[in-house]
Amino acid sequence: MPNTFFRFRHFVVHQELCAMKVGTDAVLLGSWATGGKRILDIGTGTGVVALMMAQRFPQAEVHAIDIEPQACRQAVENVAASPFAGRVQVRCISVQHFAEEACSEGGYDAIVSNPPFFENALKAPEEARMRARHNDTLPYDQLFQAVGKLMTTDGEFSAIIPFNYKERLEEEAARAGMFVSKLCAVRTTPRKPVKRYLMAFKKLPLEECQKEEGLLETAPGVRSEWYRQLTADFYL
Repeated sequence: MPNTFFRFRHFVVHQELCAMKVGTDAVLLGSWATGGKRILDIGTGTGVVALMMAQRFPQAEVHAIDIEPQACRQAVENVAASPFAGRVQVRCISVQHFAEEACSEGGYDAIVSNPPFFENALKAPEEARMRARHNDTLPYDQLFQAVGKLMTTDGEFSAIIPFNYKERLEEEAARAGMFVSKLCAVRTTPRKPVKRYLMAFKKLPLEECQKEEGLLETAPGVRSEWYRQLTADFYL
């Protein structure tokens, strides 16, 4: 049974109410994504990525949204107990509705999301977990349409996805008029193939996409230097 909380250096994330627990993907995204003065976390779950971004960017105002009431309740509690309570706001709303409502308030210069990624796959039996993992309620085209409305012209949208969804995300980004600005291929161990991708997108094309490769472990239970440095401000 998963722990009911996850302790970082500067805050604690409780997760008993959330279908999706704190995992490597969220920690990678929160450690890697570009920040700004106004940051939006789409599908915040426990609030872990929003809290990581608030820690990394101390001048930022962070908004976090999710469609699951229990997840939002958990995120509100985690934010309230953190040192960043005055700068992080949580709302229970879909990004589609949020985009329609918020675009008159000014854009976000950084948007992050650990999006639902399984398409046309066997659904998990628990409804909340299913919605967190499957993109039925947030198809990729709608995700990029919302990001396009919410993000400033020079802003950046960062996400983490399984390796086999890279082309799918690139296609939807292109349809929305966005370009890959950064790409990090992540392996779990040196001999394993790429397991996931960290990807960043901009509205304006760059001369060259920044590419790198990350490694989680050099041996079972031994964090690589890349992963250790990336997460040094978070892991105990």
